[in-house]
Amino acid sequence: MSKGPGLFTDIGKKAKDLLTKDYTSDRKLTVSSYSSAGVPVATCMAALNFCLAALIFVVMVVFLMLWALTSTAVKKGGLSTGDVAALYKYKNTIIDVKLDTASIISTTLTFTDIIPSTKTIASIKLPDYNSGKLEVQYFHDHATLTTAFALNQSPVIDVSATVGTPSIAFGGEAGYDTTSGRFTKYTAGISVTKADSSASIILGDKGDSIKASYVHHLDLLKKNAAVAEVTRKFSTNENILTVGGSFAVDPLTQVKARLNNQGQLGALLQHEIIPKSVLTISGEIDTKALDKKPRFGLGVALKP
Repeated sequence: MSKGPGLFTDIGKKAKDLLTKDYTSDRKLTVSSYSSAGVPVATCMAALNFCLAALIFVVMVVFLMLWALTSTAVKKGGLSTGDVAALYKYKNTIIDVKLDTASIISTTLTFTDIIPSTKTIASIKLPDYNSGKLEVQYFHDHATLTTAFALNQSPVIDVSATVGTPSIAFGGEAGYDTTSGRFTKYTAGISVTKADSSASIILGDKGDSIKASYVHHLDLLKKNAAVAEVTRKFSTNENILTVGGSFAVDPLTQVKARLNNQGQLGALLQHEIIPKSVLTISGEIDTKALDKKPRFGLGVALKP
């Protein structure tokens, strides 16, 4: 793929990740393992009611091919959910199959460079046959283009494009419902990226909101950063200002925090227990209503 301006979804992504990524109020356990030369991988998860047929299917697939297996358990309130995902890579093809506790099978096929400088992604969730989606991404040194089709009886077409360079990019996206003949969305954005900072402005919600963000890296390794984001909704005259940042306590420990003008204060601690295995503890309180119960989340990701 080319080193062009990137996809439209990349505009503002750095600020969004700093302010939202890994913040959670759930309990989550993720276990990843890899088969070797077709040898199956067994993963044990407690308190999850996976259907037997789904587990047998995954085991059979792992026997036949070289797969990466990931199991995830999430507890939100009194509800426990989970899934088992199998990932297979061969040359320019990636097959991703996920089975969850609701007996839904999600399958994603990704093909790279079927046509030079393109990526094709096909996905479907069974048994809902109308959930099929086909997406084609085209990359150029000075532009990217993405077209997605919802493969159902009332197809929706999403198109996005960016032009520019890795340093500055302009872009837009639009969604069109072929049945009603109306646009479901249209958004425009611009991003400027430097070695130690990045800024973006996004006009969204069909022109009803504007979001501006700025990220500044405080060290060469980009482990310490400060971020600010302001969002204005024109229809309600509402302004939301959020500031935050991340700080590397040591090579294995990262701390993040965020605060907005509505009084929501969040904090996060990530520690690499062993290589590639991460413990995440996060919490959020309402500083304007301290009588409310704080929210806490815990995540453990174990990788070989």
